[in-house]
Parts: sequence; C-alpha cells; structure tokens
Amino acid sequence: MNAPSPQMAGSTIGLLREDLARAGYFADESLASVVWLAEHLERPILLEGEAGVGKTALAAALSKTLNRPLIRLQCFEGLDLADAAYEWNVARQLMAIRLKPEATEANLYTRDYLLAKPLLAAITQPEGAVLLIDEVDRADEAFEAYLLEVLSEFQMSIPELGTLHANVVPRVILTSNGTRSLSDALRRRCLFHVVEYPDPFRERCILQASLPGADIRLVESVVTIVQGLRNEDLQKRPGLAESLDWLRALHHCGHKELPDDFTQIHQTLSCLLKTREDRFAFGPDSYRQLQERYGR
Repeated sequence: MNAPSPQMAGSTIGLLREDLARAGYFADESLASVVWLAEHLERPILLEGEAGVGKTALAAALSKTLNRPLIRLQCFEGLDLADAAYEWNVARQLMAIRLKPEATEANLYTRDYLLAKPLLAAITQPEGAVLLIDEVDRADEAFEAYLLEVLSEFQMSIPELGTLHANVVPRVILTSNGTRSLSDALRRRCLFHVVEYPDPFRERCILQASLPGADIRLVESVVTIVQGLRNEDLQKRPGLAESLDWLRALHHCGHKELPDDFTQIHQTLSCLLKTREDRFAFGPDSYRQLQERYGR
C-alpha cells in the first residue's frame, strides 16, 4: 500500500477541517477525524444518514482538497459489472476481426479493448482518485459482495486479463440512506460515520460560503425556518440542498431578509418542500408559528 498522500501527510484534524472548508465543506470534528483516519489507514468510509445531509458533498470537497479526480458510481437496483466495473468494447473487437481475420483471442482481450467503468477507472487512475459509491443500499446483495474484493485489496479480477492492482489507492466514500441493511462484511471493510443535519452555526457557514452575496439577515432567517421545519412532522425534511435552493430563490427575488407576509415567499416554497402533503400543510399559520417558536 502506498503512503498517505503528501497533501494530508502529517496534517492535523484541524488543518483538514480548514482544507475542507476552503473546498466549501464544513465538517465537524467527528467527521473530520474519520476522514483523517481513512487517509492514513487507507480504508473506505461508509457514511449513513438521511438524504440531503451532505454525504455526497464530502466526496466532492475531498476531491478538491486532495487534487484528485472525483469518480462517481450511482447505485441502483440491478446494477451489474457492465455498469459499475468494466465491459469489453465488442464493436471495436468485431472491427478488428474484419480488418485482421488472423486476430486471436489474446490479441482481442487487451487493455486497448477494455471500457473502464467507475470502479476500474478509480483503481487505474495513475495519480489516484476519489471514488464515490453513492447510495450503495440501492444496489443488491450480489453487487455488494463483488465490492468486497475492490474495497479489501483495491484490485479487480478480469478473467481475460488477470488481476489489475491500484498503483495509488483511491480514497473511497460509500453513502447509504438506510433503505436496506448492509452486510457485516462490507461494514468491516469501512470506517463508519453517521452524518446528521448540520447545527445552525454550520448551516449558516455553508449557506454563506455557497452564496456570499446573500444578506446575512436573510441567511439567518432561512436557517431558522429550515431548522424549525426539521423538527416538524414532515414526510420529507428539507436538507442542505433545499435550504440552499430556497436561499438562492429568495435572494434572486430581491429579499434581504425573510418577509413577514407569507404571500411574498409562497412562490419560492417549491424549493423547500418536496411532497404534496408537506406543501399543502405549510400555510400562513404554519409560517407564523415557526417564526414565533424559533425566533427570528
């Protein structure tokens, strides 16, 4: 295994938090500790938490911090090797046979005819990569079992070629929304962290960094309302993406602070509330009660 990358070798967790903050991600000390350990132990990170808490954004920020490409594998039911790992360029192989009828199997199954999908691409990046395996809980158990070789040895077995090893171990982040239980074998190979919704201070920092032109009064009001909504009985609580979209919408509508008049924000609620039930349950009375309950 290779040594920790020079960007983070010898760094403290505090310095790592500063690096991530410069990349636009405000990690708490607990999460930064896991990222720091993963770098030095060369272990994948499994992040669990509700949608919208910033799991995917961490991979993007880590990519910037390490100056490595971000390679994303979006998982779904029925995901297979051709989608995730590799496939052979059959069209090119057939063309080669037409042009060179004497071509043998050994000539046709080489790296030149191999199409690298996210897993293989991350392993074979000459200077390393950040591999995001997003929503791994949406893939089935058979695919999860295949991941074990990749995450244990950072290698991939291809019957026609043999085993390909990573020259530089990729940094790997797996995310899960908890739609199904993951196997103990997968969990053993990863460092684990539960990502919660940010506290008000961190959320203000994130929104200010993402939209520095927004008035601080508007940012604080948006955080107050969104934090309050997360304590309500909603079908889908708003995540960071929703709070940022709402802030942008209000900012582009010319608001410097959150208005008392519900009708002035009515048209922007499509950014914040994403189900029919939540949208129709949130009216002027709910808006006023949130303002009174959590203060502005």
